[in-house]
Order: sequence, then structure tokens, then C-alpha cells
Amino acid sequence: MPLSHNRWDHRAKLMFSALGIQLLALPALAADLPEGFVRLSAIASGIEQDIRYFGSHNFVGRPIDGYDAHECILTREAGAALLAVANDLEPEGLGLRLYDCYRPVRAVADFAAWANDMDALAMQAEFYPRIDKADLFDLGYIANRSGHSRGSTVDLAIRPLDQAYSNPWKKGDELADCTLPETARFADGILDFGTGYDCFDVKAHHGAAGVTPTAAANREKLATVMERHGFKRYAEEWWHYTLVDEPFPDTYFEFPVTAATP
Repeated sequence: MPLSHNRWDHRAKLMFSALGIQLLALPALAADLPEGFVRLSAIASGIEQDIRYFGSHNFVGRPIDGYDAHECILTREAGAALLAVANDLEPEGLGLRLYDCYRPVRAVADFAAWANDMDALAMQAEFYPRIDKADLFDLGYIANRSGHSRGSTVDLAIRPLDQAYSNPWKKGDELADCTLPETARFADGILDFGTGYDCFDVKAHHGAAGVTPTAAANREKLATVMERHGFKRYAEEWWHYTLVDEPFPDTYFEFPVTAATP
């Protein structure tokens, strides 16, 4: 993903270094989260989660290192802002779907290793059908570090609250080009945004040519409500937003994505 591209509170710290970056990792007590982080499900259970890197429906085609649970983990501030976004959308019969939240540094390293393996092309037909894999770094689709690792960046879309996620992807399903019209690409019950999620293509950029007026309006709707609650858009990915006043702007965390301890 470009350098950005669904129980709480604890303490202790240690210094960690990976990929040449100085990292501050805060392992939590009782196998839970570092201080300042929350699970979105604990504060906003109505926000739907489709954490793609826990499963195989992603551009790599397998679960990603560091994703040990289907959970959106965020800084407390980002979680509160997302809840406000969802509350704004609800009167319109709309809600959010979260695809990715906090991303461990080890997951970013996993992406980088995959990008350097020119033979790993299992998901190209859906996620980067017109991109030479050798160009993923130069084009900014893969990077050696990600804003997601700071805990206040999210990948998300708007969905109709009355529309069930009725067609989950299964490994082995036929792959459909992410830039195809809404009725031809993978359908996951979100509004039409002009491409699928994690589509490595210029058509996924804000302001891209060739996007229908409906898709362009939906992108702007998402941008407007996110910006109203303190997020900023990432120009190359319609789904990607970062909290402007993120609490850890210089810290890249290295703890796994886990479920809550019973």
C-alpha cells in the first residue's frame, strides 16, 4: 500500500527497530492493547468490519503477517471520530464498512517482501490488472512504511444500512477487474465508488477521469463527512483517510492485530 494506501487502556514501553525505522512499541498488559488504542468493536459495534488482510481477499491473496484477528484497532481519537462519522450517516440510512485500520510494521514488511517476488501474481487480475508488478514501489502502491502503523489511518467505504453483505468472497472465486462497472466487479454491498477497494489504478484516485457522476458524488460524500470529523483524504485512494491531529504522528507501532481477551 502507498505510504499513507471493523479491552483497551494499558501500559509499558520498549524500543524497537525494523526496516531502518526507529519504532516505539507499547506492549500491553494482560495480552491486550497498548495505551491509547481501542478496538472499534468495543466503542462502535454497529460499524461493519471487513478486515481484508486477515483473510485472502486482498492483493496478496493470503492472510498478512500480524493480522491475528478480524479486528479494527485504532487510536482512541480516531475511533471516536469514526463513531461521529457513522452517527452523521445513520439518519440517511447509511453506515460505514472498515477494510483496514491499524497495521503492524511486520505487515508492511510482508507487503514489501511480496512486492519483490515477481512470481506472486495470484490476485493481479482483480487488484492491479494494468500495472506491472515491478512498478508497484515506483508508483507508490507499496512502500517500506505506512501511516496505518501509527494507528490513526483507516480504509473504508459507505454502505446502505439495509443492504446485507450477501456475497462474501471465497478463495478460488473468479477474479474480476477492480475497475469494471459496479455490476461487473466484485460486489460487497457498498455504494458505487468507481472501483473496488485496494484497486491499484489511476481510476481509484480522487478526481480521476472515467468515473461515473454517481461514483464521483459518493467519493465526495465520503470525503465531506470524514473531513467534517477531522480526517484528511489521500489523493491516490478514495478509501484512505488519516486523522489530521493523530496522537502518534512519528511513531510506527509493532504489535499484532488481536481479538479482545475474554
